[in-house]
Amino acid sequence: MKVAFVASEAVPYAKTGGLADVIGSLPHHIQKAGIDISVFLPRYKKITSGKPVHSFNVTLSESSYQVTMIQDGHFFFVDCPQFFERDGLYGTAQGDHPDNLERFTLFSKAVCTFLRDRDVDIVHCHDWQSGLIPLFLHDQQSPFKTVFTIHNLGYQGRFPKEKYRVLGISPAYFTPDGLEYYGDINCLKAGIVYSDMVTTVSENYAREIQTPEMGFGLEGILQTRGKDLIGIVNGIDYNKWDPGEDRNLSSPYCNRSGKEENKHQLLQDCALCDQRPLIGMVSRIAKQKGFDILIKAFDEIMSYNVIFIILGLGDEAYQKKLAVYQRLYPKRFFLNLKFDNKLAHRIYAASDFFLMPSQYEPCGLGQLISLRYGTVPIVRYTGGLADTVQEYDAATGKGNGFGFRKYTCQALTTAIHRAIDVYQDQTAFSRLSEKCMGMNFSWAESAKKYVKLYEKLISA
Repeated sequence: MKVAFVASEAVPYAKTGGLADVIGSLPHHIQKAGIDISVFLPRYKKITSGKPVHSFNVTLSESSYQVTMIQDGHFFFVDCPQFFERDGLYGTAQGDHPDNLERFTLFSKAVCTFLRDRDVDIVHCHDWQSGLIPLFLHDQQSPFKTVFTIHNLGYQGRFPKEKYRVLGISPAYFTPDGLEYYGDINCLKAGIVYSDMVTTVSENYAREIQTPEMGFGLEGILQTRGKDLIGIVNGIDYNKWDPGEDRNLSSPYCNRSGKEENKHQLLQDCALCDQRPLIGMVSRIAKQKGFDILIKAFDEIMSYNVIFIILGLGDEAYQKKLAVYQRLYPKRFFLNLKFDNKLAHRIYAASDFFLMPSQYEPCGLGQLISLRYGTVPIVRYTGGLADTVQEYDAATGKGNGFGFRKYTCQALTTAIHRAIDVYQDQTAFSRLSEKCMGMNFSWAESAKKYVKLYEKLISA
């Protein structure tokens, strides 16, 4: 079986978020099942590897653009300098690129053109940037089966109807049953409507997005695809995230006692107090990640005599408020407002608890990494967080973390307080930490489910 992955980013070539981690890891694990995988990305400015394998023209509106397909192993890059030789994958600090519809329409058409004469069974598209591909393949009556994965329903690729001619397809598709959405073009909706199967990145998120509260206006169309919509939880690369082999750590470890040395060293380097429970966060600083309720509850959380470390970048207003708290708690709160991969690894390893109070979270990778490192997660039970973290019961020993459901400051602080209570019993807490380390959320398990999905599609 041959499968073509299509996405807008993948490590190590281009990254703005978790999508890149998924596309950089998942194909490798699917390949282990004997499936031939190729991955298609735009060739952004910083991608310099690969060799040209084919050139052709793609038409947008009345204009024709020369496209070159560049190959680097099983990765293929759509090279069109007019659209991709620029700073920022989707935009700059000033906002989105104004021609994003043109950019990703050209990308989608180029992939469809290149695949037309190739031996492919399934085209697997990811997020709105490739959402037009199932539509184009449907319009061309292509024999390929299509899968469309929603990584975050909040980003839909909406554009004004005046740009519809860019797509170069019949106006018959611009209807409420097609890709029209309140008078706009909606690329994500196109992927949902015209693909053979729709997946998302956790079972719970698949249910949530069919409700008005979490459907971002697309709950109706998702409900109509209900029998073709499934959730498959993301995994992490256990070769990359391995506390026993992690070169970013001062002391790689495989048990609870090994964590303590990492904690001591990190607190020393950050000039923080020792001998207290350490809460860590590695996160985009945004409302979606729970920073509105976290900031309101911050003083109460610090009254629990904890140490707090946050690594992230995002909303400037939240960053300024966090900076105030850093000045108020100089020996117990460390804030780093920039990306630092080594520090991220050290926080996962050193922390006693990893906090993810997300407003919504399609899957979440942070809690999976924290479990791997024996760091007990404290989460809001939403999306994939609810699928991967179960409430710890001190009486039975069941569960692997702590959480809350209501999106309020009180619910957040109550969950943290429960976690701190368990921390006081170091014997029980050490057992919980080591239990977390023994759980398996590797990509191998998720890849098996994708393989079964592909086999079902081919046999249908």
